Amino acid sequence: MKKLINNPADVLAESLRGVALAHPELSVDHETQVITRATPKAQGKVAVVSGGGSGHEPLHGGYVGVGMLDAAVAGEVFTSPTPDRVQAATKAVDRGAGVLHIVKNYTGDVLNFEMAAELAAMEGIEVATVIVDDDVAVQDSLYTAGRRGVGLTVLLEKLVGAAAEEGQDLASVLELAQRIVGQGRSMGMALTSCTVPAAGKPTFDLPDDQMEIGIGIHGEPGRHREPLAPASEIARQLVEPILADLDAAGPAIVMLNGMGGSPLIELYLMYGEVVPLLEKAGVQIARNLVGNYITSLDMAGCSLTVLTADDELLRLWDAPVNTPGLRWGA
Repeated sequence: MKKLINNPADVLAESLRGVALAHPELSVDHETQVITRATPKAQGKVAVVSGGGSGHEPLHGGYVGVGMLDAAVAGEVFTSPTPDRVQAATKAVDRGAGVLHIVKNYTGDVLNFEMAAELAAMEGIEVATVIVDDDVAVQDSLYTAGRRGVGLTVLLEKLVGAAAEEGQDLASVLELAQRIVGQGRSMGMALTSCTVPAAGKPTFDLPDDQMEIGIGIHGEPGRHREPLAPASEIARQLVEPILADLDAAGPAIVMLNGMGGSPLIELYLMYGEVVPLLEKAGVQIARNLVGNYITSLDMAGCSLTVLTADDELLRLWDAPVNTPGLRWGA
């Protein structure tokens, strides 16, 4: 295993130390492994909290900042953060208007965030929760009951973060989040496995002439394994399952996401293959992202997310944001 680490057991703690040194606009509680804004948002606004296992950077810590998350809770690599740490994050960012928890649909995350919400309620903090389950690859996986939460999480955090920033109340922010979950779908593939530092070897064996279609962000198996194909064929295998599950005709926000180990030249090439397939199906790409936004450590491969978008979502998308993992606007 070749990685830029010291002791595998210290990877997260030492990474968070680097985050704190690199980004003075963030505050890192090293005991609870919670990242918050150094300057909280105004009193009376809804706060937005997310988190989960590490190894998916820049998700979630990279999206803490103006226009997105108020806090991110970092679990160990591919391991859900504990309820007390989620509660600590919730309490730290509550501004008196309630807190929205954004939770990817993995059993550990769902249970731990649910318990944290109950603990917060005992302290008088109102918590609403949205579960992200956008992966069309499989109905159930090793880690979930129901579909996995993957790339749509990034778009959701941006859009809901903008709504909370402008002062929408908790009920409105929750309704928006649930609507986004209903209108977005994702599909991913892998050329290689990822290597968890503590394991020291690839999660699964994938020969050089094979690819895995429908993988999750923890290296879970997908729909099937097949011979390596050209990018045009891979694009088709990402687009078709999404369109089969979602009436995506009309304006959309589209993200072509890298899994951590594929260079941008390949991601842009893949985006070039995806666009004509979507347009042929009547999808009008109103906004897009191309790059590494929700990764699986060093896995080579990519995922596609399509979110149907009305005027309100496009307005929220264009709202200013300032986070380490996602910057645009004024």
